[in-house]
Amino acid sequence: MPLRVDDARMMMSAVPSGVTPDEWNALALRFAEAHRAVEADRAAGRHGFTELGAQVAEIARVSAFAAEARGRFDDVVVLGIGGSALGAIALRTAVGGESAGPRLHVADNVDPASFSRLLASVALPRTLWLVVSKSGSTVETLAQHAIVRERLAAAGLEPRRHVAIVTDPDAGPLRAIAARDGIPAFAVPANVGGRFSVLTPVGLLPAAVAAYDVAGVVAGARAMLTRCATPSIAENPAGLVAALLWRAHQRVGQSTHVLMTYADALRDVAPWFVQLWAESLGKVDADGLPQGPTPVAARGATDQHSLLQLLMEGPADKVVVFVRPMAYDHDIVVPAGAELPQAAEFMRGRSLGELLAAEASATATALARAGRPSMTITIDRCDAHGVGELLMMWMLATVYAGALYRVNPLDQPGVELGKRLAKDALALKRS
Repeated sequence: MPLRVDDARMMMSAVPSGVTPDEWNALALRFAEAHRAVEADRAAGRHGFTELGAQVAEIARVSAFAAEARGRFDDVVVLGIGGSALGAIALRTAVGGESAGPRLHVADNVDPASFSRLLASVALPRTLWLVVSKSGSTVETLAQHAIVRERLAAAGLEPRRHVAIVTDPDAGPLRAIAARDGIPAFAVPANVGGRFSVLTPVGLLPAAVAAYDVAGVVAGARAMLTRCATPSIAENPAGLVAALLWRAHQRVGQSTHVLMTYADALRDVAPWFVQLWAESLGKVDADGLPQGPTPVAARGATDQHSLLQLLMEGPADKVVVFVRPMAYDHDIVVPAGAELPQAAEFMRGRSLGELLAAEASATATALARAGRPSMTITIDRCDAHGVGELLMMWMLATVYAGALYRVNPLDQPGVELGKRLAKDALALKRS
């Protein structure tokens, strides 16, 4: 079955702050308007992350390069940060478990201790370095690349044999370096921002080199695109999620949106969502007013023992979105004859997957009894197709939410200011 959204606990029939029948009708009309605006932007070429057909040739290049690289390397390292790293991390955790390809590492920070340990853990002759930056000017990535280049040179290794670059198709420092040194380079479409780039070579190249099921991820994303072509809120999963979360924030003041994943394979989808939701929606709207929900990443069942008390009895300003699979792979059964104390004896003959699924359902029920809203997104399995559906759903939900909040979900002026100030600070220190 395809991805599905259970919104019952977002309704007035389940929680006092929920949607009334009249509100639902008004919300459906509002979403239809937002859908038309998004489709107009898409037709104008502003939503490149949806143009999977236009990327067929580049994805074919990715596949061919990856097939050759897998025979030469034991490790592949992504040098990237933010949107140039989080998608690859999410794919590694979600679909990389069965891979027999090279080990995938992501150097998503410039902490010197962590980067030193990574450099020491791989053999340079058997390591491929993927340098990922949409602009080609990300200072953290350029600094990492410079360090790696120095070590390759000291070892007598050619960069063109050990480095690949993912960057702007035409411009930027990394594109120039690739042209100068004959380094393989792959394009991030000009109309795709970093946080929306997981289904471009930014996410797909590392996944392909590591022998993950890239075709399955893309197929799942295509299926979600097809489902979300409709302006009907009831039939558009991304629209339903976006509209309900927007309404919860704008009408009820539930500004904190918690994404709680009930499968370890999905745990890194949550930080990816946090960047997507925060960087896209935390903006000044058309009237000059600050907008944006606060996204929070959580992991079930672990965070039942940390966040749940706050969610149950703290300020009623939160909505929880559960994400779970219908079935767990490699499930393990507690022996029927196991020696267990009375408090846990019900687990004899039961599986850990059954326990985790029961905890997800019980947590949603407990929140509802406390008057706290939630919804549940379910995929069949934590496989490539299901993950592709999930990633595309959230990217579409983000641009729908942008239309509802009346903000541009594609820019990040606040982030750019921070980058400039960091560069200025280092320049002053040097002088």
